[in-house]
Amino acid sequence: MSAISAADVNKLRKTTGAGMMDCKKALVEAEGDFEKAIEILRKKGQKVAANRADRDSSEGAAIAVVNSAATRGVVISLNCETDFVAKNDSFIAMANDIAQLALESSSLEDLLSKTYGALSVAEKLTEQTGVIGEKIEIGAFESLDAPFVGSYIHAGNKIATLVGLSANVAQAEVIAKDVAMQAAAMNPVALNEEAVDQSIIDKEIEIAKDQLRQEGKPEDMLENIAKGKLKRFFKDNTLINQDFIKDNKLSVDQYVKSADKSLSVTAFRRVALG
Repeated sequence: MSAISAADVNKLRKTTGAGMMDCKKALVEAEGDFEKAIEILRKKGQKVAANRADRDSSEGAAIAVVNSAATRGVVISLNCETDFVAKNDSFIAMANDIAQLALESSSLEDLLSKTYGALSVAEKLTEQTGVIGEKIEIGAFESLDAPFVGSYIHAGNKIATLVGLSANVAQAEVIAKDVAMQAAAMNPVALNEEAVDQSIIDKEIEIAKDQLRQEGKPEDMLENIAKGKLKRFFKDNTLINQDFIKDNKLSVDQYVKSADKSLSVTAFRRVALG
């Protein structure tokens, strides 16, 4: 068997992203066969992925991207186990690459089948699990289509949001980003009152009734008072009704309509880590 050169090891490292010692061991095991060494490293990644399948991957990077026409956006999270890996430039670059592929994907399954270099996205995640030694997976995939879509990524890539507007008006980019920042900061449960899940409404009414009972309010008054408290819940927890964080004299809807009376927020998506 020919000697394994440093150049061969370095070439394999650049191709796979694996560590130098892992590359050298793979080349020795493959008796210098470059393609066989790649396969050995991939199998190592599969083994590591299987061993770490039950590990918690709550760290990572949340990324939001929008197409060039600003009519479609996606927000994903690429998850890992530790904050140390999440802050790595190569990991963040991979998250951005996958987000770009997500723009052309109809679902998470479709995204996982997309080509990433010489591999599929699913295979790349397995490979990187072996390289990094942590569970790497796509934790969230959300898409949004609208006449105008804006995005926002909070510092540290912990929260990413998308906002759709009903029209591409002047200053649409600024407006959409402002509302996307609002969604990131205030974590609304829904776009508006109509979009709040009935189970949430029922739970809030019951909580309000329990509080009122503890305050000694008569049973026959509970329903009406609870519904009044529910209106406050809608104001605080639905995106368009929240006080606008940059000017709390306006609701988000009023802020949007200050740019164009016919403009409205059509939808939002929010992905947060942890």
